[in-house]
Amino acid sequence: MFRAYSQAGRPMRSKGGEMKFTIEFFRIRKEDDAHATLDRITHIASDLESAKVKAKSLFETLNMPQNPDGLRILDQDGNELFFWTPGTDAS
Repeated sequence: MFRAYSQAGRPMRSKGGEMKFTIEFFRIRKEDDAHATLDRITHIASDLESAKVKAKSLFETLNMPQNPDGLRILDQDGNELFFWTPGTDAS
């Protein structure tokens, strides 16, 4: 599959204007800062901002075996685009 990138290194939109994101919810072990993935969801959105809104909404409502400590959003190639934990300023 051919993937086009902007000069800023961000994935460009497909013809339909949508991009595929992976949202990962994780726990952080305080002793050694280890991350354990609780759930991973694929989400199609028009841009990263839309994916952030969806991810934060799911953070509060998704039924998982444990409550997550944070989330991250990955692009189609697995590159981290966004990392968030409650109480951080990242939007």
